[in-house]
Amino acid sequence: MCGRFALKAPPADIASHFGVDAVPEAAPRYNIAPTQPILIVRHRWQQPEAGLEAVHVKWGLLPSWAKDASMAAKLANARGETVAEKPAFRSAFRRMRCLIPADGFYEWEATPSGKQPWFIRMKAGGLLAFAGLWEHWQAPDGTPLETATIITTDANALVRPVHDRMPVILQPADYAAWLGAQTKAEDLKALLKPLPEDLMERYRVSRRMSNARKEGEECMARPWSGN
Repeated sequence: MCGRFALKAPPADIASHFGVDAVPEAAPRYNIAPTQPILIVRHRWQQPEAGLEAVHVKWGLLPSWAKDASMAAKLANARGETVAEKPAFRSAFRRMRCLIPADGFYEWEATPSGKQPWFIRMKAGGLLAFAGLWEHWQAPDGTPLETATIITTDANALVRPVHDRMPVILQPADYAAWLGAQTKAEDLKALLKPLPEDLMERYRVSRRMSNARKEGEECMARPWSGN
């Protein structure tokens, strides 16, 4: 699974990496948790020919048919193995795919002294992109809400000692295929695989970041001092 991640890159860097005209201004985030706002990159809704856009949505997918918003909290992740078939995700998988920018993500290792968080990122540093899905939902009173989920897959050899799942991280060369309306379902499914471990690194971070209210650069700081 993927329950926390960080996005500290400046908007200009995000815009350049993903090829969007502009990115909404926002403070760096070092401990993003489900139900909080996250940034996604997608084709402009209802005008895909106009190119890509970056927008903030709520983390936790809310299918368009949901009766109320409570369902979203349970759908922060979608398993890549079943995302094309599960009722909560299959519509978005067909037509509402997105990229979710991040600087890295956290996973927790079970140890005799308690759960130890690790920060996992690209070995070269810089931005990465999770494969995601988004949805547009309308409350009974007409209030709109846009939400998203992160797709997960089996852990690679780097992540596996910490956790058995990891987010699907797409290579830049695959961004267009993932977002493309004409990409075949079998080609989309082929992208839902673990990123090669030799492209990534991990290091221990402070257990204090396990509290979702903890925010700041110290959440992903290295080296870890043991508290």
